[in-house]
Formats: sequence, structure tokens, C-alpha cells
Amino acid sequence: MNYPVWYLPHLGGGLLIAIIAVLHVVISHLAVGGGLFLVLTERQAVLTKNNALLEYVRKHTWFFLLLTMVFGGMSGVGIWFIISLVNPAATSSLIHTFVFGWAIEWVFFMGEIVALLIYHYRFGKMDSKSHMTLGWLYFIFAWLSLFIINGILCFMLTPGKWIETGSFWHGFMNPSFLPSLIFRTCISLIFAGVFGLVTGAWLKDKEMRRAIFRLCARWMYIPLLVLVFTGIYYTRVISAESFENLFHFNRESTPFITLIIVCSILLFGLGLFTLVKSSQATQKIGALMLVVICFGWMAGFEYMREIARKPFVLYGHMYSTGITPSQMDSVNTEGFLKLAKWTKIKELTDENILEAGAEIFRLQCMACHTLDAYNGIMNKSDQLTERGLEALLTGMGKVNSYMPPFAGTEEEKRAVAAYIYRELQGKTTVPAVEYVAPDLPLDIPPFNPDSSEYVLLVWNDLGMHSISDNEKYFSFLPPGNTLNAQLFKRGPVPELITSGIAMDYAVEEGFLHPEYHSMFWEYDEAIFGVDLPEGTGLMGKGVIGTMELHGSVYAAPLIPVVPYMDDKTYNPYPVFTIRAFDESTGEMLAFTKAVAPTSTELGCRNCHEGGWAWNDVSGMADLTAINILSVHDRMNGTTLLADAENGEPKLCQSCHADPSMNAPGKPDVLNFSTAIHGFHANYLSGMDQEACNMCHPSRPEGNTEFFRGRHSEVGVGCTECHGTLEDHALGLLAVQSDNKASARLARGLEPVIATSKQEIIPRMPWLMEPDCRSCHTNFNIFEDGFDGTAFNRWVPGFEALYRNRTDNHGVMCSACHGSPHAIYGAYNKYGLQRDNQQPLQYQGLAGTIGTHGQCMVCHTVEMTANGHHRNMVNRELSPLLVE
Repeated sequence: MNYPVWYLPHLGGGLLIAIIAVLHVVISHLAVGGGLFLVLTERQAVLTKNNALLEYVRKHTWFFLLLTMVFGGMSGVGIWFIISLVNPAATSSLIHTFVFGWAIEWVFFMGEIVALLIYHYRFGKMDSKSHMTLGWLYFIFAWLSLFIINGILCFMLTPGKWIETGSFWHGFMNPSFLPSLIFRTCISLIFAGVFGLVTGAWLKDKEMRRAIFRLCARWMYIPLLVLVFTGIYYTRVISAESFENLFHFNRESTPFITLIIVCSILLFGLGLFTLVKSSQATQKIGALMLVVICFGWMAGFEYMREIARKPFVLYGHMYSTGITPSQMDSVNTEGFLKLAKWTKIKELTDENILEAGAEIFRLQCMACHTLDAYNGIMNKSDQLTERGLEALLTGMGKVNSYMPPFAGTEEEKRAVAAYIYRELQGKTTVPAVEYVAPDLPLDIPPFNPDSSEYVLLVWNDLGMHSISDNEKYFSFLPPGNTLNAQLFKRGPVPELITSGIAMDYAVEEGFLHPEYHSMFWEYDEAIFGVDLPEGTGLMGKGVIGTMELHGSVYAAPLIPVVPYMDDKTYNPYPVFTIRAFDESTGEMLAFTKAVAPTSTELGCRNCHEGGWAWNDVSGMADLTAINILSVHDRMNGTTLLADAENGEPKLCQSCHADPSMNAPGKPDVLNFSTAIHGFHANYLSGMDQEACNMCHPSRPEGNTEFFRGRHSEVGVGCTECHGTLEDHALGLLAVQSDNKASARLARGLEPVIATSKQEIIPRMPWLMEPDCRSCHTNFNIFEDGFDGTAFNRWVPGFEALYRNRTDNHGVMCSACHGSPHAIYGAYNKYGLQRDNQQPLQYQGLAGTIGTHGQCMVCHTVEMTANGHHRNMVNRELSPLLVE
């Protein structure tokens, strides 16, 4: 933020640092271990009076000098040059923090140069003791240089108490200092043995070559055991978050972990050839291969160290963007452009949104990313919409904590998303085609309060059943709409009829596309190749059938309803006719109508590209499904996309438990609701009810508008009952708080309604829902002291759920009040009274059955007492929709 950016769109500064660093680090480690190799080998030659071995040391010294002093010195300058250009803020911080450390390191480095030059040029020209003294001085200076550099490098990963104190010694003698020093010393000794093979392989004397190879093998293998144990020690002193990112969460670390494992096996496996007889040509090739493997091994190690450090360049102190955590609040409040020193745009407008987005992108993203090469933005963003990119920026640093959080205002975030989507990807957001909902006709069934003997009340259990309708790729919401019914015989004391009757139902002709009858009515778990336990299955009723008695309710479970009337008409509210018959005589006792609400208007396309699959109105497109599976596979190491393309699509609940489907899932996997809400809450935070509308078919201007009941009309929204998405997700995640994935998803979330995470009561989806009495205390409309939310006030048990609850007489709450999300009187865009057919049939008012003193719907005498619950008769009447 305080420095200009070196713009390398197709190469990337990070890759340049990596290339130069790996080359330099291998040689710099050789410079340490190789110094000890020289003096000890010379000492052995002198003691054994082995002139051939002494000559080998002299020749190896020349090779060593050229490699370490010339190439090592030049690449060292290259490191300083490249890091100063790519991340000047971090470089400046290191210089200012360790200025005296750098100064003494340069003293040691000068000692290395002088000692090695004299050692080489006076070889054979001075007495052995004095010459070896120079060799020991060189090694001591080289190791002291490693000592200093090691402390500073370790500080970047484990700064320890320096974060609080700023003390030089707290920063230098940090938690990983000792294991890293031993680890790197062992590496130095191993590399000394490997490079010793290179000069040894070119010796003409066969026996001498064998002797050198055996000597170098000892240098390679003796430090190995210490290296392994200090490597394990090293991983234990880094932070828990660094460890999890490195070995579990960051999939980009996998190839480098694989690289270091493979190179280790090759290095020490191929090194065994040094112990067997072989031709000189084979020895030369083998030695050079080992050198290449050393570079590969070091690349794996250094990349792992870099990944463990993310999202910081100086852990806990400075993000890879060059912004410190302490600066984030001011940047997010005042704006990145306003505070950045090297940008010509200081204020964002509609006219300069793309130019401003490009400036922010260059200053925040280009230190690590390229456009289309290594770590390129293009292939990381091509599966998202502009809105999806905005969500991705919102979630940065939360789920994937190896990414730094976006720094800037909401408007700046939208500018970056617009730049990536419109400029880099070259895409345009296509305006949604407004679907004009047809005003479908209604035929209200007759009811005569003077002569009708029975009242039949029918409702849908959820108020809306959403469908993920791209089964060739995956499914998590198969068609399965449940209708419930209760039959009452009218009288002074009405009777709930639960025997001697039969009920049937049928979708009204014209309200459901005929192709879908056969397509979905045999909807079976076999489609997904999963073996769910008995009682779990997706198999339900057909669109025409009979209802069975369950307790006091007749039910037709899992009717395969879809929202398509014909090839052009989308209708999420198909009407069913339900009839009750006397079982012995076959006489029809009553009939009524109810909607079986169902929608394919899931909002996955809002972020994951693809558009609508069905007539630009609804349904999940193939591209959307592919993009979703690609993300899942990349983040979780699954193969769902490949499985689907091989004809084996999966049901999400085959892994994720789901109480709504009696699916047990896998014990180490989050349940379905927790995974969905917990993940997306990190990317859709701060949006209140709009976050719900992004995914659910509840948007007022949408094609379904399923939240259509009385609550919606009086301004009670999703968040008043379920909490904001952040609160909702935290309640679900708390149930599986011992799961690593749960902790990972929860760490980036902050509650909005609740005052703390600890205050939120763990909640099992579908089984713990908001309690109606949170608002309707004593069955009043409102109660003094209500704080505007039912969140965290869950019903005391499964039977107390609104959809399952009865009064003392066995009458279901939903029978009189209507389905969840569609409480009478509901407003339906597909026909104003479409959900209110039964209230209109029985009382002529589109409100709760029995409202406004309409107890004579069931009772044949006037009622003056509260029969079903308190405050029925005398409570204040609210205005209702009247036909």
C-alpha cells in the first residue's frame, strides 16, 4: 500500500523469487556444509598421508569457490533485488527490525570470502596446520552466517513474542529457531556429500573414485536420522493454523509435499548407487541426477515453508498484500484507494469503476498472482459470476485462511470483482429476464355451513419444497412434497376422524407437465448409486394416490411434484384436490384443494455461473452443476465431477447426514445443512436477509417468492426467526464443534444478533426450529419486551415444532394457521388467493381458520371460551385479506 507494484502480469514476482531463492538456497547451504567437508577431508588426507585425496580436496576447492562465492554471491544479490521489488514493505520491515543482525552477517560473510580465497590460493603453499586453520575459520564464519540468516528466516514464520514486544531478541530467538538451525545444518552436510560426488565422479583413478563415493555417502546418510527428527520437531513449533493450512486445508501444498517426499526417496535411494561398483559414465550421470534432486528437494521444502506462512509474508504482522492487520480497520473504513500512496485514483465512481478495480487488483493481488500463468487469476475466477467474485473477496481469509482478507470498502470490493469479470474474463452480466407469473384460475370448493357435515383441512408440511433438478451431476433436494390432512365432523364438540375413512389426492389436470409424472414418480436412491439404510429412501407417492394415517394426521409423503405446467409455463404452486370417503359406503364426505409448493429457483447460478436451465426462468444448468462440483473437488479432494461424468452422480446426503431424509451420512463429515450454511456464511456475510434470498427462492422479485405468508406482509423476514446467516450457521456448526471442518468454518464468522459465539445454543437442523411463542407469548400477537428475533429460542422438542405441533385436542397448528412460510392469509403472485383456498372455502376470509369469531367452521354452536389455545376469542383482531 505504501510502495508501487512491479507489474509482471504473465510471469509473477512470486515465481521469480522462488526460482532465484531455490538456486541460491541450495548453494548457500552447500557453502556451509561444504566448508566442513573440505577441512575434514583435508585433515584425513594429511593424517593418512594420502596425496591423491589431498589433490582431490584441492580440485574440489576450486569448484567449491566458483559455485559458492561467484554464483552464490550473485544469486544472493539477486534475492535482495527481487524481494525489494516484489514485496518492498516486508523487506523494509526486515531491514529495520534486524539492522544489526544484517550488519554482523555481512561481517561473517566477509570473513568467509577472505578465508576461502586464502584457503584456495595458498593450497600447498603453506604448512598443513595453518592451512587447515583457515579452513576451520571459513566453516565457522559460514555457519555463523547461517546462524544469523536462520533466525531472520524463522522470524518470518514464527515471530513469537516479537509481535507483542518488538524486541530484537524475541524476534531472533523465535520458536522455530533451534529446530530450523539443526535442520538446515543437516541439509548443509547432505548437500556437501552430494556435490562432493560431482567432482569425485570426474576423477580418473577408479579406486580413488570409489573411495570418494564411500566418503560422500557417509556425509549423505549420517545426518539423515537427525534431519528426520528435527523436521518433525520443526512442524510442531509452527502455529496450529499454519500446520492445518499446510497439511490439510491448502490443496496447493499437496504437489510440494509430494515433491519433497519423492525427492527424499530418490535422493537417499539413488544415493545407494555410490556403494556399488559402476562405470564412470554411470557415476557421472548419477551424481548430476542427485544434484538436480537436491534442487527439487529444496524447492519442495521452501514452498512448504512459504505456504505455512500464508496469508502473511511476516507471520501475524504483515499480509502478503503489504498491509498489516492493524491497518485493516482504517483501510476498510476510509477506503484502500484513499490511503494507498501509489495510485492516481483516490475516489471511486460509476465512471471509473473498472480503472479503480484494476488499480486495487494490481496493488493487492499481483505480489502473488499472475493473470494467466503460475497462480493465475484467470483460471481461478472463470467459474464465478461477478456477484460470485464479490462473494469470493468477502470470504477471503476466512475458510481458506491462507489468503489475506480483502482490504477496502464494499464499493472497492465490487470494483475489483467488476474488473476481473468484465475486463480480464471479458464477460458481461446478462440482465435477468423478468418472468411474468401467470394469474392462474381458482375454483374454490363449495361449503355450506348449514348442511355440510365435515371440514377437511390440508396443508403442505414445509410451505415450499425446493428441488436441485440436475440429477445427471448431483442432487441434494429430490422432488418430494408432503401433504398432510385432518378431517373433522362438525358439531357442538367437533370430532377428529381417524378411522373408518379413506383419503385420496390428485394433482389437478393441467397443473403439472405430463412428462414429469413418469420421470420423477419412480425417483429412487438407485439413481445415485448409494445404499442408504432402511427407512431413508427417496421413494414416495405418485402425483395421484391415497393417504395413510400417521397418528392423528393422514399424509401423502414425498409426492414428486415439479414446478412445470407445460413447456413454457413455470408454476411453483400446483393445486391438488384431496377427498375424504366413508370407507364402508364409499360416500364422499368432504373435499378441498391445497397447493403443493415446489421450486427449482435455487440461487446457485447467482455465483457459480450457468444461468437458468429452463426457459431462462428456473432450474440448475449443467455449467452451474459442473462449476459447483469442481469447487467441491478442489477444496475437499473428492472426485465428484469425474464420477458424474462417468454416469455415477452422487446424492449429497450419501456423505452428509440429513435429518429431513433420515440420511445418517458419514461420521467425520458435517451434516448437510451445517456444511451448506457454514461454508456460504463466510462468503455472504453482512447481507442480512439478502443472504437468504441469494440461495433460497424467497426473493420478492423472483420467480417463486416462497415467503408469502402473513409474516411477510407485516415485515417479519427470514432473520427475525432464523437469525442472520452468520448466526444461523454458528448455531449449526456448534453441534459438531469437535469436527475440524466445523472449527475451520466457524473461525471467520462473527455473530450479528447474538453477543458472542458462546451465547449461541447448538442447533440440529430440522429438529430444532424457532419457537412461535418467542413472539406470540401467551398466544398474543406481540408481547412487551420482545427483542425482534426468535433466533436462539428453539422449541423444546421434535413434537413441539410448528409443523408437528397439536393442541390438546389433537388439532395440528398448521391445519388452521397454514403451512410454514405461507401462514394464512398469504399473498401469492401466481394468483392472489392461491394459498388461501381453504380459509375462503370455509369462512370467506383469507385468514386463520376460525379467525374473526369464525369458530362455527367446525363448531355448530357459538363459542365463548378459548378452546384450542389461550387468547383465541378476545384477542385484538388484525386486518386480514378478505375475498
